[in-house]
Amino acid sequence: MRIIIITGLSGAGKSVALRTLEDIGCEAVDNAPLSLIPSLVASEGSPQHALAIGTDARSRDFSIATLEEMIAELKSQGHSVQLLYLDCDTEVLQRRFTETRRKHPLALDRPVMDGIIHERSLIAPVRGMADLVFDTSEWNGSDLRSAVREFYGGETRALSIFVTSFSFRRGLPRDADLVFDVRFLRNPFYDRGLRSLTGRDPGVAAFIESDPGFSDFFNNLKRLIEPLLPRYLQEGKSYLTIAIGCTGGLHRSVFIAEKLAGFLKQKEYKVGVRHRDIGAENKEK
Repeated sequence: MRIIIITGLSGAGKSVALRTLEDIGCEAVDNAPLSLIPSLVASEGSPQHALAIGTDARSRDFSIATLEEMIAELKSQGHSVQLLYLDCDTEVLQRRFTETRRKHPLALDRPVMDGIIHERSLIAPVRGMADLVFDTSEWNGSDLRSAVREFYGGETRALSIFVTSFSFRRGLPRDADLVFDVRFLRNPFYDRGLRSLTGRDPGVAAFIESDPGFSDFFNNLKRLIEPLLPRYLQEGKSYLTIAIGCTGGLHRSVFIAEKLAGFLKQKEYKVGVRHRDIGAENKEK
């Protein structure tokens, strides 16, 4: 059986992820005691296709040791177990709880921030155990649902690749495995006719491709990345995030991310693309 365990911080999107997995055919179980999960899986009438399990610090017997023991027992029974960790910035979590007027589950009689800090201290070590980490700080529900469908919708084991563009001014994506800096390429921002466009527009693409250094760079990038991918899969990695950064996150990084994703799709990899900072200025207003 394929078993997907979803955990992380309250407010980071666990319920959304669990419902999305249920929508794509998993049987969903939320906050069952960890010690009972192996028995549930082994019982008659257990799902034969896939099971999604939500757990966090609220679960009755939750601990790092109990989680590790449960995963080890399931794997010893021959099941495929994947652990998804949902992370989020503390300030964003506080804003989400404030805006929705929800009480934090670990701070029923205290300020929300106290509950967030306490929960992070309890569950943060799980992040290092995870097969996949989604940082939802800059995601809405639709972004998270798309990512879950992208990475868990397939039936066969393969390397799923997520290519994201970003602005160095706004920091590195925290879930990036490989980061490439394309700020050495000519910047379309300084062309008045291209400034308001993005790297998905043909005019911007042509401008970047006309850079004398572009062709050698992109060919070398493909030669670097392509032989790494089967090795990542061989070592047990199912998900890889490649981040492409430039100054503003609108032109060069977007174009390279799109072009790299297209190349990887031609190689028949499962690829998702996201442009983190397109529209970021409007979000900040």
